Amino acid sequence: MAAVSDIANTTSMRSLERSFEILDILRRSRVPMRLTDISIESGIHLATTQRILSVMLHYGYVSQERYGYTVGVTSMINAYAFHMTNSLSQISLPVVQELAGASGYMSALSVRVDMAQVMILRIEGNEPARYLLPLGELTPLHLGGARVLAAALSPEDVKELMKEIPEFRLASGQVVTRKDFVKNLDTIREQGYVYSVSERELGSASVSVPVLSQEGQVVASLQVFGRAADLDESKAEWCVVELKRASTAITKRLP
Repeated sequence: MAAVSDIANTTSMRSLERSFEILDILRRSRVPMRLTDISIESGIHLATTQRILSVMLHYGYVSQERYGYTVGVTSMINAYAFHMTNSLSQISLPVVQELAGASGYMSALSVRVDMAQVMILRIEGNEPARYLLPLGELTPLHLGGARVLAAALSPEDVKELMKEIPEFRLASGQVVTRKDFVKNLDTIREQGYVYSVSERELGSASVSVPVLSQEGQVVASLQVFGRAADLDESKAEWCVVELKRASTAITKRLP
């Protein structure tokens, strides 16, 4: 028979898991959610959902508005703490600032979270960007500069990534099949960069390179963004050189 302490620990762990499940549901929602909707989507009993939300309200992880619940301000506080303590972010900041100043383009650092990309650092440039990827937003790995991170996936992970996407359409109207995508990843690995035009947004362009750990593993992507009219192929070639130089500078400083 399980000890009382083991049962208590199991119950506490399940409550913690449910709290994260509810927080994830609220994060993905773009509008305030009612208690009943949260309960239904999470599959957690209504009374239990309410108790969990009460605790999360107390600690600021959830906010209650007139029309329902949303993610609370504590998430913003945690995001600030992340930037102050995360070694990759701290090491990369001066490098990304220098890159933006030298290129004139918006420059950013992104990492992979499961099968998505998250931008964790962004510095404005002199040239306006047509499309602005938001900090902290999950974006697909199969579009734009995020393909640098997709290229670092194992063959099994690539299959998982594309399992529900037999083909997709770019903002330019071009249709990319799964076979085309996999072939393109081989090219990215070979050349070590991605030049993207009108993929997420018509008229936008970006250049991205991988950032490697001391052991040679891809830990992030380094990117510049601009309008396609400004960031043409000749400018992209220059950016590739600067991006790779910046990427190497970050790698050398990583622990």
